[in-house]
Amino acid sequence: MAKKIAPTRGNLLRVLRALHLARKGHDLLEQKRQVLMMELMRHIDRARDIQKDMAEIFAAAYRALQHANVSVGIDTVQEISRAVPESDEFIVRLRSVMGVDIPEVDPIPEACPPGYSFQGTSGAVDRAFLAFHRVRGLVARLAEVETSVYRLAVQIRKTHRRVNALEKVVIPQYGAAAVAIGAVLEEGDREDFARMKISKEAGKKGLGREVP
Repeated sequence: MAKKIAPTRGNLLRVLRALHLARKGHDLLEQKRQVLMMELMRHIDRARDIQKDMAEIFAAAYRALQHANVSVGIDTVQEISRAVPESDEFIVRLRSVMGVDIPEVDPIPEACPPGYSFQGTSGAVDRAFLAFHRVRGLVARLAEVETSVYRLAVQIRKTHRRVNALEKVVIPQYGAAAVAIGAVLEEGDREDFARMKISKEAGKKGLGREVP
């Protein structure tokens, strides 16, 4: 608070209310940050597991693709790949965690009928198709987790800045202002008390003085 506050009782009450709200807001934001941090760590653990599975499933899928290329030829595999329809049947739901929208992708069914004719193909092609179908499901899960991690990290960073601002700037300023105003008012009360006492003693002496 760069602006100096007049040392009045009304201003003292307003400063104390603002200080109470700042401390309460700090506690709520700190709780929010802790909840978001726990959610972030959970998603980071999931991301590690998915990335580990991704390496294994991608390697298996590319091995299956190589076998399909050897089995029917690269040109035939390319023609078959053009016949497979593109799919955008991803259902994304949003779950709110302390005001942060966390995406959740519905699992992709494991059973997926091939979109190509069996004529001129082989079992190796079918295995490659199924392997890359699993890759698609894993990519959807990874996108879900990475988006969640990003959104949580952004919100945690914002919350951290607000907590620091309240803890290191707002609360100390309001606290110092309350102490300063309280000190001025207390000093004024002492001066008023002293003046009243002096005035009272002077009044007593005036009454007790003999009239000539």
